[in-house]
Amino acid sequence: MKKKWIIILGIVIIVILGVGVKFYMDEKKLNEEMMNVVYSDEAKEVFEKRLTNLDARAFTEEGILQSYEIDKESIKRNPMGGINVTLIINGNSELYIKYTMNNFNGELSGGASVTSEKLTKLLGDWEENK
Repeated sequence: MKKKWIIILGIVIIVILGVGVKFYMDEKKLNEEMMNVVYSDEAKEVFEKRLTNLDARAFTEEGILQSYEIDKESIKRNPMGGINVTLIINGNSELYIKYTMNNFNGELSGGASVTSEKLTKLLGDWEENK
């Protein structure tokens, strides 16, 4: 009788470990796919278009937005669909824009965005003074 319980317990443990490994592998694959999307040339085009919409002189000497980098730690799956990603502007972590990247009909787009208060103020002051 005791041997039967040990066998059943062993099977249950193996099943639980198997399910855990599957979830881990699925999550890892999803994270790799999100990284591939966010670091793609298509995403770069979307980011740069959105940034030049904020600052028409972006990436020029006259512009506020000189450069951006993707905050790798910010890349997460959005529960409503898409991928959340944060762009750090000019290497300053207080200047950032958070995007929700979406893929509609095979076309990548930057959906909702949140701009940091400091960046919003910087862009607003710059617009007023030009």
